[in-house]
Amino acid sequence: MEAASTSLSDALFRKLEERIALGAMPPGSRFPAQKDICTAENVSRTVVREAIARLTAKGLVTSRQGSGVYVTDTARYSAFQITREELQDLGDVIKLLETRLAVEAEMAALAAARRTTSDIGTIRAALREMDAAIDDPAESARWDAAFHHAIARATQNDYFVRLIDFFGVRLVPPRDLYLRNSSEEAHHAYAEKVRGEHEAILDAIVRMDAEKAREAARHHMRESLSRHSRLSEISLLHGDLG
Repeated sequence: MEAASTSLSDALFRKLEERIALGAMPPGSRFPAQKDICTAENVSRTVVREAIARLTAKGLVTSRQGSGVYVTDTARYSAFQITREELQDLGDVIKLLETRLAVEAEMAALAAARRTTSDIGTIRAALREMDAAIDDPAESARWDAAFHHAIARATQNDYFVRLIDFFGVRLVPPRDLYLRNSSEEAHHAYAEKVRGEHEAILDAIVRMDAEKAREAARHHMRESLSRHSRLSEISLLHGDLG
């Protein structure tokens, strides 16, 4: 029953989120009462509460005591942000990586053409912090995200920075999602491989070689996509066998 409730909540959340993104529920508009949503969507109050809680966590709606739930003024600009709740399985991670593949290559090329000495220092610092956090997957992922954010800033194009921000707190999936139940040696080998891919991007940016930066970033994203796709196939196979 709990799984069914979660599935219904997910479906309602996505439906309401889409209505907000498309302007059907514009910023400042008042949400229908929970009982009215229950009736219209044929779901329980629990499902509605969970969906609204997720919309609130994402910054799309806000509660006003004694008045109700309202769409926030910045809701349509926040609608694309990817939150923790949206990346609960490998399929969602793969979709995110596919999206990043199209962005990261051109972003790295622009960074190589426009970077400053200060930008290089910031990118290097993020890599150092990643090395220091090798035994902490969540902290390592945070500095991995900082590395890509620093490259976005190096483009001198604020829209790239904002786009990377829109990807949200799960820009980089922690490696324990990919290497769950794996040995410490496997985690270190993974971290070293990713570090080598990052070093290739940084080296091209330092040399102001836009084409090599583009190819290094594309290679990095393709490798990440391939790793997680293989794991997804294995998970599906084990599920089928189970």
